[in-house]
Parts: sequence; C-alpha cells; structure tokens
Amino acid sequence: MDSLKLALLCHELADNKKAEKIVILDVRKISSITDFFVLVSGSSEPHIRAIITEIRGSLADDHGVRPASVDGEHPTAWQVLDYFDVIIHVMKPDVRERYDIEGLWGDARRIDPKNPPAEEKETRKPAAKKATAKKAAAKKKSAPKKKTKAGGEPKG
Repeated sequence: MDSLKLALLCHELADNKKAEKIVILDVRKISSITDFFVLVSGSSEPHIRAIITEIRGSLADDHGVRPASVDGEHPTAWQVLDYFDVIIHVMKPDVRERYDIEGLWGDARRIDPKNPPAEEKETRKPAAKKATAKKAAAKKKSAPKKKTKAGGEPKG
C-alpha cells in the first residue's frame, strides 16, 4: 500500500471512531523523515485509546500492516503510531494546541480526503523497499567470491 493510500485509510479509520479535526499533511517535499502526518484529536484518554485501537487493529488485521514504533502508553494525552511513511499523532485538543504541529509544518500541503491528489510518483523509496535493498546489498558483500582460472572461467 502506498503512503497516500495509507494516510487516507488512517483518516477514515479515525473518523470511524468520531475523531475530531483530522488533518493529513503531505511533507514529502519538505522532509525526509516521513511522507505524511495524520493529526487527530480525541476528546478524552478513552477516546484516544479507541482511535488508536481502531487504526492499529484494522491495519494489522485487514492489511497486515503494523507500526514500526508506538510512543505514548495508556493513559496519555498524546500517542504516536509510526508506520515509516505515515506518522499518526492522536492527542487531546489542549495538547494539540500547545504543540501546534500544523504550525510547525506550515509549509506542508494539506490533503483533502474527499478530493485526494492523483497518484504521484514516490519521491523516496518506501521503507519496505529500502530495507530489502539494504539486505540485498549486505548479502552481496558477504557472499564468498568464486575462484576462477587465469582465463576467468570458474574452477572445477
């Protein structure tokens, strides 16, 4: 699943649990840490927990996608799910206002889930492809070299 589809799906899942002020920020052109932030407000700690459970559970069960990292344990006013190319912040309104992530990333394009942009070429390799490429390169380096005759033909 590409990062835009994942961000849109996270928006939909948060909306399923009546999350408030859901915003998707496209940071692909201004940051190398991720492609999208999904910012979500929950009215209380149980509400935040319900939103997090919906996103994590649905992505894992229906799509086989699990977060690389989770920050913030229950009960908390701010939890973060890191899916490499999409990072979801779920927080209480007062915490969201205090840290003002939308202001911090003010140059980021906002994505309208009702009218998402057309499929765009990835500006970076997806995390899974990066990991696979690194493993292949490491394997190639560690592979024993074949011995050859003076003419370049394999021995034996």
